Amino acid sequence: MQQNNSWTGFYVNELSVLTLSADRQAFIYIKQSKLHHNKIMMRSIFILLFLLPVFGFSQAKKITKAKPKVQTPAFDGYIITGTVTGFADGTPVSFLNEQTNTPEQQAVISKGKFVIKGKMDQPGFKGLIFNNAQSLVPLFLDNSNIKITGNKDALDKLVITGSPSHDQFKIYTDAIKPYEQFILPDAIYDAVALNKIATISEDFVKKYPASYVSPLAIIRLYQATQNGAKIEELYKLIPATIQFSSLGNYVNQLITESKINPIGSVVADFSQTDTAGNAINISAFRGKYVLLDFWASWCRPCRQENPNVVAAFDKFKNKNFTIVGVSLDQNKKAWIDAIKMDGLRWSHVSDLKGWGNQVAAIFKVTSIPQNLLLDPEGRIIAKNLHGDVLASRLNALLK
Repeated sequence: MQQNNSWTGFYVNELSVLTLSADRQAFIYIKQSKLHHNKIMMRSIFILLFLLPVFGFSQAKKITKAKPKVQTPAFDGYIITGTVTGFADGTPVSFLNEQTNTPEQQAVISKGKFVIKGKMDQPGFKGLIFNNAQSLVPLFLDNSNIKITGNKDALDKLVITGSPSHDQFKIYTDAIKPYEQFILPDAIYDAVALNKIATISEDFVKKYPASYVSPLAIIRLYQATQNGAKIEELYKLIPATIQFSSLGNYVNQLITESKINPIGSVVADFSQTDTAGNAINISAFRGKYVLLDFWASWCRPCRQENPNVVAAFDKFKNKNFTIVGVSLDQNKKAWIDAIKMDGLRWSHVSDLKGWGNQVAAIFKVTSIPQNLLLDPEGRIIAKNLHGDVLASRLNALLK
């Protein structure tokens, strides 16, 4: 993806990493989100329970007050006690570093057991790795006494108990598991399955508004529906401490971005010149499904995506569908040469002002490739459809 160097925001398509399996790869989200570097950390409040001092009294005539025992506060972090059989003694147990994507050793296995201690400022993801292997066990970790049991040969079936946050994470991921294939990057578009994910996610947030897992459910809902109004409604249900968590901050960013070219809005008419210098109005395409495609000849990701766009055009061009390309080029020859080279046989416009393109400014385009799918009334019905997802969505609409 090419970005305007002046842009310091976060492009919504980076959410695509969340299309990986919820119960295996959600942790990776933290690594890729720029919000992780700007998150506002809210300290969790822990209540330490102290036992009342025990006083002893002798039965002698002289009553001697015993010295009070020195009380040690309960450990206010997390303790992970693991019993995972099958690993040799000395096998490292690590957390995946979300910045470097490398394991950081926390303990070693001895006679099938290990102990990890630490403290979380707030509940959140940790990826547990055994023997520095690729298999990652996701934990939604909080400051609890956690037990992990299982076998080396079935790490995906480890039993994790003692963490309320992880219990809630499992409730949610188990609920959407039958449908998660439909939010994979190349999934076939299935409105019924995506609506099911949205319903499960909304129900979870309403049942567990104070859960740190709820922002993840909101993100999944947005991924399935791109419904910015709904995620804002649910975001308002969760407490401020969770709104300011890493995932909560990401939801807030999605809400902001969802208000740019919101789903359901009708695009205002605009005009720009084509390669021959003729003015083209977007309103001239009313009555058709239109993919408004922002690209440039110098944008490598755009050029790599073009074969997918060409394939979609060839398949659906006779089914009331067309494409209007908006180029962020400055060099007219490079623009026209790229159109010919890539076989882009649809309407193209540009004012040759690069990132200053007036149509791009109207739609607040700050990185490319980007696209908007318009219905015959000019209403935005989808955003940023790439790869097989574009063909799948068009097939559902135009079959």
